[in-house]
Amino acid sequence: MGVIDGMLIAKLVYALRSIAMSVALTIALSDAEPEADGELDLSLREDIRMLGRVLGDTLRDQEGEAIYELVEHIRRVSTRFHREEDEGARHELEAILSELGPDQTISIVRAFSYFSHLANIAEDQNVIRRMRAAASNGRSAGPATVARALERASEAGISTADLRAFFTTALASPVLTAHPTEVRRRSTLTHEMKVAELLADRARRDPTPEEQELATAELRRRVLMLWQTNLLRRTKLTVLDEVANGLAYYDYTFLRQLPSLYAALEDRLAAMEGLEGEAPEVASFVRMGSWIGGDRDGNPFVTAEVTRETMRMQSAQAVRFYLEELDSLGAELSISTIRVSVSSDLLALVDASPDLSPHRRGEPYRLAVTCIAARLRATAFRLEIADLLGITQVPPARPYASAAELRADLDIIDASLKAHKSGVIAGGKLRALRRAVDAFGFHLAVLDSRQNSDVHERCVAELFEIAAPGTNYKALPEGTRVALLLRELTTARPLTSPFAAYSDETVGELAMLRTCARIHQIYGPEAIQTCIISKAESVSDMLELALLLKEVGLVDPAGAAAVNIVPLFETIGDLRNAAKVMEQMFRLPEYRKLVDSRGGVQEVMLGYSDSNKDGGFLTSGWELYKAEIELIEVFKRHGVRLRLFHGRGGSVGRGGGPSYDAILAQPGGAVQGQIRITEQGEIISSKYSNPAVGRGNLEILAAATLEATLLSGDAMAPREEYLTVMEALSDAAFAAYRALVYETPRFEDYFWESTVINEIATLNIGSRPASRKKTRRIEDLRAIPWVFSWAQCRLMLPGWYGFGTAVRAWLDTHPDGLKLLQEMYREWPFFRTQLSNMDMVLSKSSIAIASRYAALVEDAELRESIFGRIRAEHHDSIEALLAISEQPTLLGSNPLLDRSIRARFPYIDPLNHVQVGLLRKYRASDTDEKVLQGIQLTINGISAGLRNSG
Repeated sequence: MGVIDGMLIAKLVYALRSIAMSVALTIALSDAEPEADGELDLSLREDIRMLGRVLGDTLRDQEGEAIYELVEHIRRVSTRFHREEDEGARHELEAILSELGPDQTISIVRAFSYFSHLANIAEDQNVIRRMRAAASNGRSAGPATVARALERASEAGISTADLRAFFTTALASPVLTAHPTEVRRRSTLTHEMKVAELLADRARRDPTPEEQELATAELRRRVLMLWQTNLLRRTKLTVLDEVANGLAYYDYTFLRQLPSLYAALEDRLAAMEGLEGEAPEVASFVRMGSWIGGDRDGNPFVTAEVTRETMRMQSAQAVRFYLEELDSLGAELSISTIRVSVSSDLLALVDASPDLSPHRRGEPYRLAVTCIAARLRATAFRLEIADLLGITQVPPARPYASAAELRADLDIIDASLKAHKSGVIAGGKLRALRRAVDAFGFHLAVLDSRQNSDVHERCVAELFEIAAPGTNYKALPEGTRVALLLRELTTARPLTSPFAAYSDETVGELAMLRTCARIHQIYGPEAIQTCIISKAESVSDMLELALLLKEVGLVDPAGAAAVNIVPLFETIGDLRNAAKVMEQMFRLPEYRKLVDSRGGVQEVMLGYSDSNKDGGFLTSGWELYKAEIELIEVFKRHGVRLRLFHGRGGSVGRGGGPSYDAILAQPGGAVQGQIRITEQGEIISSKYSNPAVGRGNLEILAAATLEATLLSGDAMAPREEYLTVMEALSDAAFAAYRALVYETPRFEDYFWESTVINEIATLNIGSRPASRKKTRRIEDLRAIPWVFSWAQCRLMLPGWYGFGTAVRAWLDTHPDGLKLLQEMYREWPFFRTQLSNMDMVLSKSSIAIASRYAALVEDAELRESIFGRIRAEHHDSIEALLAISEQPTLLGSNPLLDRSIRARFPYIDPLNHVQVGLLRKYRASDTDEKVLQGIQLTINGISAGLRNSG
């Protein structure tokens, strides 16, 4: 697939997936009804009809005719309510669902859940089909493509030499995390991917009747296997389970699609330069990252041994792929010396080959490949992964000291082929394998290490107390702490003693950092490049980590660091203080040496999730934007290159939304050729389980990084007037949000009773506890379950609350201010992106359904007081958004998306109604195990319908 069609596919796929609703779902257990406006693609309708019939037949066969008819009746009533706004239909729906027995409930919930799953598949395949057709018809590249980014760069007068220089120092890194909002099991995902493949095959070829019959039979088998597979995990995930789940996406997408992306980019650059034949390589600037197995902030199950095993699993995944590709390459390279000559370097590989078969004496390339494979198998023992690969005997070959040595041997094959007029052959599997080795090395993905600053503080305090009894580090003022830390940081002797007894926490932290140092020795320094400090608030927070790293040899007292020390500023207060902290850090010569030793680049991580939970959607976005502006100035003043790491979640309430728009909406100078972005929860499967879509999303990140660096500059700087207005809006929204969430008496009781927060904990969807501490306080709750819970009850409160109050307050003091707000929406990408995301969130919400969850709150006065405020703010926020965007209705400027969302409601609403009824029973101590199972299934189904719920 070329760069144009791959990216056209991805742009629309991600635009639709990120809004968390699919193109109009019309699956019925009988033939789907045609759309009134006839705009749905015929192929999509055919796929939906077919999947609907298959699912209907499966349901009838497995559950019986009565259940089939009941599901159909519920669907029709729910559809009537939404199409006709018939209140009688709503009451009828509630009555039907309230009378279901336990077994009926489970069947109904599973049926509606699979409606969403199969509709998602049909929609994605249709988008891919349409985009391929567009590319085949020669239409221009879409905006979020590398092809278009290169065109724009050329139009701006940027030379290809400058572009190549950009890629040399650029970095675009998606970082996979294990944050648990993906409720699907890998087993169901595998079956769904097979259904997608069957639909794709059906669309791309003209099958014979026999082939069509076989394909339909296989589709029925897959849907039946889906139906008979348990949607829910029976046991809680371990960290290593999460690692294994994350590694699956390398098989699906990354190991093959990333080399494909580079090949397309290189070919396009060569075409721009008028080069024929060989396309010069660009640097591997798109690099995969991961937190899974290295992020121990609040997760006691991430230990030193788990991190060691994580890196072994990652390495085995990479080496296994290389061995498989070498086997395939060897089978392909049957080139004989009777027909061609080879280089002397290649003959050296031949001489070292363990393959002594006389049948291959005249096939030097095959012998060279077996030599490389033997060395790679020997390397598996050095990497301590031979057992994971099933290699039991050490080959009599010299192991590779680094992935660069492996790449060098592959380059010998490449050079020999090209020197003897076989460049076309070199451009196939060999080219992809060479790039894979360069991009993934022996470590596969850069594994980040993260811990909370409070833990670092306690460990350092204990080290000082034991080394110098009577030292009360925690009681020291900040200035004294910094002086003590700097003195110890530049001292060659260690602070720790092998003869001292330390607490389990300190022993664990030191063991973790020693494991990081050991990973450097085995897999190379690229395996772990970053140590992140959660809740970074001060200079001492950063120096404490530096001191602990010195104790294990990752920081040298002479001023060299083997890893990046990265602060994570995540609350509103932290964001406001970020630039001040970094200013102070750069003024310290001792710390500046560490930065210079890392190439003069300092990474800073910005937390979207916790800042949103702390201050609300509008204020979080604004404080992040301001923090970036201030950091840009500080870094420029000190001559340090800034690399921002964006801790974005899947939902808008956690910083989610289209990555391309978000990157380009940043202030000018924020993307200095390098950016890292977290990919979390269900967004990972949404973006990377399908190879074509995954390839596209990787390119979206690359294109946005290029454009934001080379094409935006300071042109995006907003007018001062805009900044003043935004500050006022943020202040009012912040006050409204804090007043509700943190200042309303017993709000936490309302939240815990009106959402599924308690029941989410029973889902076994992640290894990390829902709260940092064993309390009900909102302050201690993690942002993921906070947002996930509001999504389940269809309020999505973290994505909009406070906006209506803010706009109303602004207009009260500026009666003619609406025109200015409308101008800001049209002219300022940041403001438009914020409101666009809010538009989508409000469109997915349902105040009527949310009211049913509010009714779960036992205290009537508390219920009416809080839900009344939420209802009023919901109304005001919609009114404000419509006025500013000049739309008649939500998503008025995007009718296709509006129809998508509205068409999905009839299939999600029944699940919400069932969930409320089951919650009542469960909380009334109903001991039927099917009650809890039903709740868990509704959570799964609602999440499938919303798609980016966390």
